[in-house]
Amino acid sequence: MTDEHRDYQPVTERGKATRLALLTAAEEVFGEFSYDGASVAEITRRAGVAQGTFYQYFPDKKAAFIELVHQLNHVLRRTIAEAIADAPNRLAAERIGFVTFFNYVERHKSLYRIIRECEFVDNDTYRWHYTVLSKGYVEGLKRAQADGEIRTEISPDTLAWILMGIAESAGGRWVLWDGTAPPDQGVDEIMQFIQCALAPVEGSGP
Repeated sequence: MTDEHRDYQPVTERGKATRLALLTAAEEVFGEFSYDGASVAEITRRAGVAQGTFYQYFPDKKAAFIELVHQLNHVLRRTIAEAIADAPNRLAAERIGFVTFFNYVERHKSLYRIIRECEFVDNDTYRWHYTVLSKGYVEGLKRAQADGEIRTEISPDTLAWILMGIAESAGGRWVLWDGTAPPDQGVDEIMQFIQCALAPVEGSGP
């Protein structure tokens, strides 16, 4: 599965709106009923379109599920990239990025269930999701290492996966269990830990 994969792409505004409505409904239905419990009939009912309309955009339920993962991934990456664009340094970018991620999953609580099920629905897409997320992260960390902002003893690839794991676990702890983004104190403590982990070792250059 690649980032270029797409099913039918409408060119009219009405078609784009219908496709978005179907994916929005699919996010609700897959999140509520799981992949196996979800039905095309329920997706189209919530989207407010005829069942036959679904098949103008997706050949089957699995195709819609995979496309939904792509959309959630794309919007998440774009949202974080826009949020951290003007961050003055890497540690500030980390805090902004974490908070943005927590706010995103608070609005899209189904993301956790959908991604976890994706491992079994389509493992290639599951691996693609995390691989694409990590690539952008790695590039940002490489630049920070080159600028001497963070330690260089740990590879940016390893750092990216560690930080992604922290964000996902913390999001699950508060957003899924408590139904809200982490409190300021929680974010402060997470960032205190990350700052200690990323701080350059004294005497080591970029």
